[in-house]
Parts: sequence; structure tokens; C-alpha cells
Amino acid sequence: MPVADGGEGTVAALVAAGRGRFGMATVRGPLGDPVDAVYGLIEDGRTGVVELAAASGLPLLAKERRDPRVTSTYGFGQLLEEVRRSGVIRIIAGIGGSATNDAGAGMGQALGFRLLDQAGRDLPPGGAALARLASIDARGVDPGWQRLQVDVAVDVTNPLCGPEGATRVYGPQKGAGSEAVLEELDAALARFAEVVRRDLGREVAEIPGAGAAGGAGAGLVAFLGARLTRGAPLVVEASGLDRVLPGARAVFTGEGRVDRQTSYGKGPAEVIRRAGRVGVPAVLIAGSLGDGWDTLGYRVYQIGEEKQSLEYRETHAAELIELAAAKAVRELEA
Repeated sequence: MPVADGGEGTVAALVAAGRGRFGMATVRGPLGDPVDAVYGLIEDGRTGVVELAAASGLPLLAKERRDPRVTSTYGFGQLLEEVRRSGVIRIIAGIGGSATNDAGAGMGQALGFRLLDQAGRDLPPGGAALARLASIDARGVDPGWQRLQVDVAVDVTNPLCGPEGATRVYGPQKGAGSEAVLEELDAALARFAEVVRRDLGREVAEIPGAGAAGGAGAGLVAFLGARLTRGAPLVVEASGLDRVLPGARAVFTGEGRVDRQTSYGKGPAEVIRRAGRVGVPAVLIAGSLGDGWDTLGYRVYQIGEEKQSLEYRETHAAELIELAAAKAVRELEA
């Protein structure tokens, strides 16, 4: 059963599990370059599945081009609009892996919201411009959005702003390389939350998960009234895992690196939890082991041996996974 937790691979997992189909839209990338973004349609086309990373993701930019002051989620908004127009009644959005820190402002602009400065001019792309946000005009938004349910899969609980917010925690990996830039972007997100509260009537600053994807979690709530929910349960449930667990002799799942973070919202931990709920033993195959792996209480089998290099284990992954799985089966059957 394909599973994911809301990050990269969510669309592929749900389309495979639900025998759905893929679509593609050409949208603006994080810096405006055209990119082909894949989305999924499942449940006979009633539900659309999208990933923010497909349109606004970090892998779309070379390291030297990453700058969250100017990168935008506009293309993600275009992708959402494309899926809405296909006739869905629900959208599942995974928002991991973003290159942006604009609180979903670009997404909102693509959907028809106008984000205006004091002079009534539309704000340019990027997180830094939100410092000049004076008002939000929603009159250009298609009313069809009011009839859609939007569920957002997040695997973090960060608020929008502050020490644990989007900018401070995730900004450096997106190119916010100095304290001055971090302060600038964090203050801009705070300004966004103030204007959203006044003009859209929604409190987004302190919602757990609002800081996901450079604040896109907050933007999805602000602009679309989306529901933020833990990614792994949402995706694993939608994949239909619960239907096939009863009667299974064992469940195998895996993760590249298993450590104490595995149990915090990750897909493998959700699989193991659901297997345990119906009394099915579960095995976790690990590419490598990190701090705290032995405190999880799972049956964990690392591929290869510690003396083997990471490069060797990557190159020989298929056979090493087979050997680890065979060992697990022998011990389960003993």
C-alpha cells in the first residue's frame, strides 16, 4: 500500500492507492520560471491531490538562486485553480518542501485575492513584500471555492511567527542567510497575520502548522478556510490501508533514517500505529539509524552493516532490503 505523510510522494501514493489518474499543469515556479506540475485525481475525479513542492518546491531552484524574500507560491495557486476547475469537490494538499516564505500570499494572488500596499498597488512576489501589506481584496475570487473542502496535510506544528515559526526554523535552508533577513521575513509574516485578521476575519498566527511551508499553512486557512491536519493519518487513511490490515500476518514499512523523530508525524509511525490497533505485527526497515531509534519500541531492522558506507548501502539497497526483510520474517516466524 503506497503511503506518505503530506510531503513529496503524496500525490503518487494516493493516485496509486486509489487507482486514480494524473494530470499536469504548466505554472510559475518559485521565481516565475515555467514548470510542469503534476497533480492527481482520485475517487472518480471527486478528490484532487496536490503538492506545493511540485510548483513552489526547493528542488526547483539551484542553491545559489534560493531567496525567500522574493520566491513565491503563485504557481501553487495556479495548480490549485487548475484542479478546482476539473470539477472536484475536495482537495488534499501536501505542503512539504517549499522554497518560499510568503505565507501563501502568491497562492492567494493566483486565486484572485489582491494584496495591496498603502497606495493601492498589488504587492510584488515574495515574503519580504508582505511588510508593506495594507489590505486584502477578495472580490476577484471565484465563488466556487466556497463549495470546496480543502484538507492540508502537514507534518509540523510550528506557528507562523516567532522563535519556532516558519522563518526562524526553516528560513535558513531556503536561503535566508543572515539575522537581518530572518528578522525582516518574520516581521513581514506578522504583518500578514494582522491584515488577515482585520480583512478576512481569520486568526492564523498561532494555529499549529500555520508555519508549515513558509507560512503556506496560514495562507491556506486565510484564503480558503482550509483545515490543517496531521499529514500521515490523512494520507494513510485516504490510501485505504485500514481496509487491508485485518487478517495480515505482518506489515512492513520503511524509512531512510530512523531516529526519535520517526514517531512525530512520520508515515512509517502511522502505519505501525494502525497495524498495532488491529493486532498485526509491524516491521520497520531502516536505511540508517539515528539518535533515539532504540527508544521507539518498534521492530527495527537496519539494512547492511555499520561498517558499510552509506554509498555502498545506497548502491546495494535492493538486495540489502531483501536480506533485512528475510531476517525479520525468520524472527517473526520463530
